Amino acid sequence: MIRSLRSVLKPASYHGHNKRPPFFEGWYYKLVDASEQMRYAVIPGVFLSDDPAEHHAFVQILDGRTGQVTYHRFPPEEFWAAEGTLDLRIGNNRFTAEGLFLDIRSPELMLNGELHFSTPTPWPVTLASPGIMGWYAWVPGMECYHGVVSLDHEIQGELVLNGQTLDFGGGRGYIEKDWGKSFPSAWIWFQTNHFEQPGISLTASVAIIPWVRSSFPGFIVGLWRGGVLYRFATYTGARIERLDIDDEQVIWALRDRRYRLEMRAMQSAGGLLHAPTPVDMGRRIAETLSAEVEVALYQVDGDASQLLFEGTGRHAGLEAVGDLSRLRAMGASRSWPSGREI
Repeated sequence: MIRSLRSVLKPASYHGHNKRPPFFEGWYYKLVDASEQMRYAVIPGVFLSDDPAEHHAFVQILDGRTGQVTYHRFPPEEFWAAEGTLDLRIGNNRFTAEGLFLDIRSPELMLNGELHFSTPTPWPVTLASPGIMGWYAWVPGMECYHGVVSLDHEIQGELVLNGQTLDFGGGRGYIEKDWGKSFPSAWIWFQTNHFEQPGISLTASVAIIPWVRSSFPGFIVGLWRGGVLYRFATYTGARIERLDIDDEQVIWALRDRRYRLEMRAMQSAGGLLHAPTPVDMGRRIAETLSAEVEVALYQVDGDASQLLFEGTGRHAGLEAVGDLSRLRAMGASRSWPSGREI
């Protein structure tokens, strides 16, 4: 019980100690070099199935330029995680909040090297709101939990890919994670921390969340700007005003009592990642690292509004997965559980 309580307050750390299957946990490291020509997602994780033969650890690599995805599987005994902090070892690879060391050797990909992260920007953790999920983080038995380790940070170091040196010095990065039994049946997610002005980051997601005998469109959006985190979420009492999805774009507008956020994410070609189901990692989801997101933040007072920020985020990660028509219809309704102010 004490371990469980502590783990809620440490969303970046591994939550799978003594968990029964099905269970997965994965961390998402986004890497963009200073020239913005190289874009990679490195995804370490572990999967526990009802079938012990499916237990394994993995390191998944997405090349954002080409869309190539490689999935590197490791025996479960080659996975190790510290308690209470983000420190993972998968084979010879190591992952922390401060950097990563890669030693991937396979016929599909040779990738090794070390990167260091400085000036990280973690999502705030408090007792009432332990991370990006707010008070929902305290609810046991949810299908999937989410965490943001760093909204934005600087990268130093080099990687060697198939004999070619990739210099990431002065680049920008982002880290998030998911854990639980399975991914939702449908969701939209996008993230970018490459705006005209440095130090701005946006992460946004909406998904169909099982709840008792029904479901609702749970959403979490965070805009980090000028040292301030603007949060729009189910648990803050924010409301979806518009959610339109087609093959080319996602248009999403939200509002709470003080602010209104408008976003338009433009789709782009990407690759197919492996994702968890209750039985294996066989689900395939399309993700791009080449999307763009137009953002406008307004301060509102009744019918009056004042533009606080407007910009376009580059090299955005974007996923739109599952029954999006149902998600859109649910987002347009007002039937989900009411949020509460934190």
